Amino acid sequence: MMKRETFDIAKIYVPVKRRLTIKPEVVAEIARSIAADGLQTPIMVRDDGERFVLVEGLQRLEAAKSLGETTILGYRVQSRKF
Repeated sequence: MMKRETFDIAKIYVPVKRRLTIKPEVVAEIARSIAADGLQTPIMVRDDGERFVLVEGLQRLEAAKSLGETTILGYRVQSRKF
C-alpha cells in the first residue's frame, strides 16, 4: 500500500509535454475546491535524483501553486522498467 507523503512543490519537475495540457479553468475550479475542502486526491511523483517528476495530478499541482502552497500531498511511485 502506498503511503501519503508531503512534497516540496519546488522540487517537482513537470515534463514539457505535460505542461502543455494545463487547463486554466480546471485549475481555478480545483483551487476553489482545495481552498474549501483541502486536497482530496494526492498527486503521484517518481524519484529522479534530487527532484521528483510528476506522474499524475498536473491540474491539482497547478491549483496548489496558485493558492501559494509550498508543499503538496502525494504518493511516491516507482518508474516503469522496460
